[in-house]
Amino acid sequence: MSELAAHGAVPWYRALDRTQWKALVASNLGWTFDGFEVFALILTVGVALHQLLDPSQYQFIPAYAGAVIAITVFGWGLGGLLGGVLADYLGRKRSMTLTILAYSLLTGLSAFAWDWVSFAVLRFLVGLAIGSEWATGASITAELWPAKARGKGGAFLQSGYPIGSFLASGVWLAIGSSGPGAWRYMYLIGVLPALVVFWIRRNIPESPRWEESNRRRRAAYHLRRQGATLEGENAALVRFTLIDMFAEPAVRLRLVLTFIMSLSVTIGYWGVSTFVPAYVGSVAAAAALPAQRYAALVGLIQNLGALAGFVSFGFLADAFGRKPTTMLYYLMCLVLTPVVYLWVKDINLLLAAFALYGFFIQGCFSWTPIWLPELFPTRMRATAAGFIFNAPRLISAIAPLIAGTLIVSLGGYGKAATIIGMFYILGLLAVPFLPETRGQPLPEGDTLALAEKPEGVARLA
Repeated sequence: MSELAAHGAVPWYRALDRTQWKALVASNLGWTFDGFEVFALILTVGVALHQLLDPSQYQFIPAYAGAVIAITVFGWGLGGLLGGVLADYLGRKRSMTLTILAYSLLTGLSAFAWDWVSFAVLRFLVGLAIGSEWATGASITAELWPAKARGKGGAFLQSGYPIGSFLASGVWLAIGSSGPGAWRYMYLIGVLPALVVFWIRRNIPESPRWEESNRRRRAAYHLRRQGATLEGENAALVRFTLIDMFAEPAVRLRLVLTFIMSLSVTIGYWGVSTFVPAYVGSVAAAAALPAQRYAALVGLIQNLGALAGFVSFGFLADAFGRKPTTMLYYLMCLVLTPVVYLWVKDINLLLAAFALYGFFIQGCFSWTPIWLPELFPTRMRATAAGFIFNAPRLISAIAPLIAGTLIVSLGGYGKAATIIGMFYILGLLAVPFLPETRGQPLPEGDTLALAEKPEGVARLA
């Protein structure tokens, strides 16, 4: 069947076996839980701070909210570095179970915060655990799915985030008006994903690519213990993966370019989308409409658009390539930010605009699970993917803080969002310098320092 599928004789989905679908389901669930957790914070941070702060500080809630979200994103960045390394050394499956268990339990503890400082500390720890999960799912999906459908697999994985956000919006819509302690119930619900760990342990196999890479790594360590002089791939295998990424010029170039792309989209998303519920709530309140209801409603609508954006990215990337699809999404993010924050004032039209906005500003992240695993060899794949996806958060963690400060100083959301949205230009400038990898086999071997072609990634020996 795989030979027929390769020639397009059967639909792409029929070429996938049960193991590949199960790996995708596990990865998608992990990212769904992350999406629930992060969007639950966005939805509830204002309400939580009203309960955790002294009334005299209420006027500074946007700044406090920006600080809490920034601390969470900072923890996410550190966790991403840790999670990628763990996945390359401990294995994809084991790392996935550990990270899901960790952030489920820590989310539950967030419900017991007693002031804004304890809340921020707990959110940092949750961010640390959340950041550790993504690289594992992206790596195992890319390693198990066939090249011609890999874009779709990565997009389906990434679509878990808006699904989780959608669920969080629905839950908040149902319980948000139940009282001042409703935000605590949201975090208690976040404990439930821990139950999925048992299913993953029984049903998901380890990646054969990682197992082979780990076998070679152990063999290289054995040679070093015997006093052998290591060269080529053996020398690379015994280097710490975070150091290994910077040891080869070709890898360094890809790291720099993808880091710039990830930084721009991360700053744009966290600096702008963080305040969507509060912004729409303020527009609704000005029209004498219930702010809480419209804040939850825009979350549902934006994440429906995001879900379509994530999935569409995968199909477009498999059909037309990684480069043109990524450039289209970055361009639309740049254009739409001032549209929704400055020019659309009618509440119903604004809700529709945020559906399109979600399609691009969140769907834009689909390039990361699709393109990143195709740029790095197995021995460092999760570390590199985790570094690029999460390390920019160590910088972009200041974006919500800056945005919150700008909102206060500029007296509104529109100008602040437009300023932060300009960062998408950086991504647009970096994309053309990366190789096109559509339909290419995943890189293996001891080096990427081969003759780099304008299009395509050479198969490694």
